[in-house]
Amino acid sequence: MKRTYVKDLKGSKEKEVLVKGWIYKIYELPNVTFVKLRDSSGIIQIVLEEKSIDLKNEMSIEITGSLVESKKAPGGIEILASSIKVLGNTYYDILPFEINKKKISASLETVLDNRSVSLRKPELRAVFKIQQEITNAFREYLMSLEFTEIHTPKIISSSTEGGSEMFTVNYFDRRAFLAQSPQFYKQMMVGAGFERVFEVAPAYRAELHNTYRHLNEYISLDVEMGFIESYEDLMEIEEGFLKHLFKHINEKCQYELELLGIKLKDIKPIPRIPLAEVHEILKDEFGKSSPPGNIDGEGEVLISKWVKEKYDSDFVFLTKYPVPKRPMYAMPSQEDKTLTDSFDLIYKGLEITTGGQRIHDYNMLKENIIKFGLEPEDFKFYLDTFKYGMPPHGGFAIGLERITMKILDLDNIREATLLPRDIKRLEP
Repeated sequence: MKRTYVKDLKGSKEKEVLVKGWIYKIYELPNVTFVKLRDSSGIIQIVLEEKSIDLKNEMSIEITGSLVESKKAPGGIEILASSIKVLGNTYYDILPFEINKKKISASLETVLDNRSVSLRKPELRAVFKIQQEITNAFREYLMSLEFTEIHTPKIISSSTEGGSEMFTVNYFDRRAFLAQSPQFYKQMMVGAGFERVFEVAPAYRAELHNTYRHLNEYISLDVEMGFIESYEDLMEIEEGFLKHLFKHINEKCQYELELLGIKLKDIKPIPRIPLAEVHEILKDEFGKSSPPGNIDGEGEVLISKWVKEKYDSDFVFLTKYPVPKRPMYAMPSQEDKTLTDSFDLIYKGLEITTGGQRIHDYNMLKENIIKFGLEPEDFKFYLDTFKYGMPPHGGFAIGLERITMKILDLDNIREATLLPRDIKRLEP
């Protein structure tokens, strides 16, 4: 008999079914035992009129039986078992925590230390079903716009942005680095003739942060496109993706959204506000001073509050960052050369995207590398691409864990990370 997943039992016309999964809960009565079985798709109630073996929570089992309707059973159906088989025995004295309750009564660190156990809880695993659909929607939307998916190296010879926050690697007795982003390579592939490219891949930042919003390894959703008119084109692409994303998740993840108590509304037009204006708003409305040429975490929260009240939007683009606060490849603004045609996207008080137009002229880029105190020779493999008619181009990157965290209103980015790597965590 072929196995049936729990999600496919509702409305099934099969009289006899075979299910496999883990024991979620056991209720023993004098003449009958009720077992809730959990597989990757849901939970079903099993009725055992005769219990031939000792059962224990989290034991993996196989059940064959009759599928019947029952008003008292969760979902209105249950299985009257005719046979039960143990597939995976248990060898614990006590579980690290109870995962069959509404809320795990353990610290996040304990939950992460025992990830293979904690992820058996449907609510925790639902986060990653939704995260899967975020990447699916990302690919689907960009491929519909003639983008090509690429895969670039993560072991590189030089810093992407001239920064020092990089992990070093001993590469056959040469010094190498783990990539902060695929920035150079995605620009090179635009110039190579692909025109429009994207990548879903890990990125690494050796930042000494230990906050609710930082990771040292994360998944970056990167976009780069050629022949743009301005950096406004990039914000249009990202806004279009977000609208597609919310529609996609609502269609594909109804069960998971309901499980987590999340309702996603349609995205309204996203406001675009220059950073200098944001500073004025924060000062006038909240008495908040901002760091020169930037905005801090508190400022992100406050400007999001203001935008929500004024525009009823959870998103806001902050634009026109100063030249010194952006990488050496950022395009200076035509209106004011001290500013760049760049942006950040803030979502519910957290920056989830950085992007902008890039310098595409060889001489201009070379001069800018020098202005930033860097050596053009160190970037020769990248810089040479710009000798051969590089078109106007730009792009952006979205942090997958950050956007997951905010969509689902999670408290800590580690909750949106399957196996986190941060300043303290290298296992499991």
